[in-house]
Amino acid sequence: MKSELQGFIEQCRTAGQASVLIGLTDLDGIIRGKYVDLKKLEQLMTAGGGFCDCVLGWDVDDHLYDFNAIGLDMEAPYTGWHTGFPDVKYRLIASSSRTVPATKVPFFLGEFLEDDSDFHPLCPRSLLRKANQLLSDQGITAVTGYEYEFFVANESVLGMIEHDYSKLRSVQRGKLGYSVLKAATNSSWLQEFQDYCREFDMSVEGLHFESDPGVWEAALNKRDALKSADCATLFKTFAKSFFRSKGFVATFMAKWSMNFPGQSGHFHFSFLDSNGDGVFSAHKKKLNDSCRFAIGGLVRYLPEWLPMLAPNVNSFTRLVPGAWAPTYASWGIENRTSAFRVIEDGNGGCHIENRVPGADSNPYLVGAATLLAASLGIRERIEPPKQVVGNAYAGHQTEKEQKFSPSLRDAAQRMMKSQSAHEVFGQKFVEHFVASRMWESHEAARNVTDWQLRRYFETI
Repeated sequence: MKSELQGFIEQCRTAGQASVLIGLTDLDGIIRGKYVDLKKLEQLMTAGGGFCDCVLGWDVDDHLYDFNAIGLDMEAPYTGWHTGFPDVKYRLIASSSRTVPATKVPFFLGEFLEDDSDFHPLCPRSLLRKANQLLSDQGITAVTGYEYEFFVANESVLGMIEHDYSKLRSVQRGKLGYSVLKAATNSSWLQEFQDYCREFDMSVEGLHFESDPGVWEAALNKRDALKSADCATLFKTFAKSFFRSKGFVATFMAKWSMNFPGQSGHFHFSFLDSNGDGVFSAHKKKLNDSCRFAIGGLVRYLPEWLPMLAPNVNSFTRLVPGAWAPTYASWGIENRTSAFRVIEDGNGGCHIENRVPGADSNPYLVGAATLLAASLGIRERIEPPKQVVGNAYAGHQTEKEQKFSPSLRDAAQRMMKSQSAHEVFGQKFVEHFVASRMWESHEAARNVTDWQLRRYFETI
């Protein structure tokens, strides 16, 4: 390891690179990081490092959680004024090495660690790695892929702030989903963006325009669960960086406008056995036991763990009828109105698409929740309800347990009461993560919105 590290450092020096960029992902999927010089990199790779633990106690606006202020009768268990903000341990993942396009700066992802442990209860990547290990103990390897819809605005960051994020202009005009005309007209953009993603080792297997102006959809190449989530996390951050370098702004909000249906972050997965053969199969729309039980686990558990898939107040504006997003834990074969879609490969195999997450979701948490729910379904042999045929929004009888909570606050309260969540993810994660979602809901409730002004200013 040390000789490889020394070789890497020498390559950096030869190339004129004096520092590298490192990043660690917080609960909201935001990569927090810094530049370190090559001497520091050697130290981090051999002995690990420490990072101010406020990054585990910040919300998306860098406000420290104050759980007492929202009536939870608890202090933030890991960080706050009462702890003095010590360092949290972390390590860099050598296999995550890649080079940031254009700048050619080396980049490494890292993981938070708890004292005397190989994991950290609040580290999203650590949580997915633990889920991966549990699957491995069952003799299962997960192959996963993410796809994201995102909107590109013909605006600068400063311009959006000055106009208070109103009347945003799209980089394109008009609708026409999957348009070859749009693709041909914007061919240089598409090629440059795909080359950028390929160079950064987060390559896109498919890229197209959605029907709404300025909305793109990117399907990332499928890989093993950890590498796939790494790529998805990097994609969400560095796609924004790419478009900012062009004078535009990209957003992965679940729903940024009432004129748009919403932006998804679908998660595709399949399981392989120890021989590398597919665990799921489908023949003439009849699923084998493993696939059926996996769906049973998704239906049974994900409504209770919904904040891991829909982590923000804005997430729930997408989970409504007619927005190409599910409203309860349903499933169907090749049915895009259901929550969990079985996709046959034509050769007797199949994989499952989780259509619940929005583009705003944290890839590591989506992966951990989905894979663990499916594996529990197989282990517990959970039979799913009858599949949906046709429109899942149209009058189907739904069990109370299958329904999604209507708001982040309700979903968070449900997860806090979930015995399965505490057993699977641990009490420390559930309490802190759920409290952070309650904080997010509280912050939204105490702020005046444009909708409130338009509705009440003159008439009330």
